[in-house]
Amino acid sequence: MIVRGARLLHDEGHAGGHGGLCDVEVGEDGRIARVLPYDDQKEPPATGVLVEARGGLLTAPFVEPHIHLDTALTAGEPRPNASGTLWEGIACWSERKRTLTREDVVARATEVLRWQAAHGVLHVRTHCDTTDPRLTALDALLEVRDRVRDFMTLQIVAFPQEGIVSFPDGEALLREAVRRGADVVGAIPHFEDTREDGVASLHTAFALAERHGLRLDAHCDEIDDEQSRFVEVLAALALRSGLRERATASHTTAMGSYNGAYAYKLRRLLSRSGVNLVSNPFANLALQGRFDGYPRRRGLTQVKELLAAGVNVAFGHDDVMDPWNPLGTGNPLQTALVGIYAAQLTGADEIPEAFAMVTDRAARVLGLTAAEYGITPGAPASFVVLPAPTPQEAVRRQVRPRYVVAHGRVLAETPPAPARLSWPGEALTEVDFALRPA
Repeated sequence: MIVRGARLLHDEGHAGGHGGLCDVEVGEDGRIARVLPYDDQKEPPATGVLVEARGGLLTAPFVEPHIHLDTALTAGEPRPNASGTLWEGIACWSERKRTLTREDVVARATEVLRWQAAHGVLHVRTHCDTTDPRLTALDALLEVRDRVRDFMTLQIVAFPQEGIVSFPDGEALLREAVRRGADVVGAIPHFEDTREDGVASLHTAFALAERHGLRLDAHCDEIDDEQSRFVEVLAALALRSGLRERATASHTTAMGSYNGAYAYKLRRLLSRSGVNLVSNPFANLALQGRFDGYPRRRGLTQVKELLAAGVNVAFGHDDVMDPWNPLGTGNPLQTALVGIYAAQLTGADEIPEAFAMVTDRAARVLGLTAAEYGITPGAPASFVVLPAPTPQEAVRRQVRPRYVVAHGRVLAETPPAPARLSWPGEALTEVDFALRPA
């Protein structure tokens, strides 16, 4: 395979050719062999797969750092979430998970992964509820992980949705999930019965992660309560245990209610600890502030301030048509767009950072190395070709990937489908959203 005339997102040390474009050659082993300056006079190869990028952006694939595949596509089952709150969503799911079957979970998870692959997502971290004594969803997702491993990385978080300490046998079920093959240890300290239970749950989760050499990703402070401060406990444990960047705090929406003095102190700890944070704009905007009058909080963590403090922050899609979000397609460019507006990342240097929050920064959350992720010789030939010259244009126009390539094989292809407009006084013309009027 050779990709001709691509525009690289990063300068990987390869000088661009004509128009700053490059060619990418893929070896038979499914890895990138060479990145060369583009020569528009060079004849295309007579054999093999030719991908014409036509000046489009070639980037490493999108990364989904936070989704719930076990709950996906269950919206309205067994009943709608009438209040729209996190708490009623958990209650609805608690009823729905009693009816889970392996076939049910496999079918729904596979369908959403198909959507994500078409959007260019080839690395996914899914949380899976372990507060089901049968662990039906976990076993099903372990099967799905094996099915997709040839073209997609799927990390499974053992996620105790209803608690570790406060749920009967919560700790035993979490340990069993790790024994069966979960990749990451989860927790939900703000949902535990007391603050002491929440702290104890984090100690349990960290001890389990350390014992098995796993990463940790906790739902943390997903509440509007300004006194919910478990993220400081998580960061301190990550720092002192040495887990550091292998630990992630997801949501941290209470941070949107912290006072300035405490937030300043906390950002220092988070920066020192090396932990990652994942913000989930769709769910956070929809679920938080439900108990407020006006002005109403919208429950996003301090994305802009955390980035400025040097903390790695990524955006996740979170829920797709489930008790917490009745909508969703798994599209990371939608996630980035909503995140830009919700976190006010509209500066010229901030919009590319939002793109990184669903690519490079999200890859850091999953712990992907340079040998596993990137556009450089020796890395897997897994990438997307976007019909846009820059990250800002890709987000602004919400483009679909022209090509999605996984280990040297075209996994998805989206032909151009321009809109045609019969403007008064003009002939039928195509609308080009990339153009600005003179």
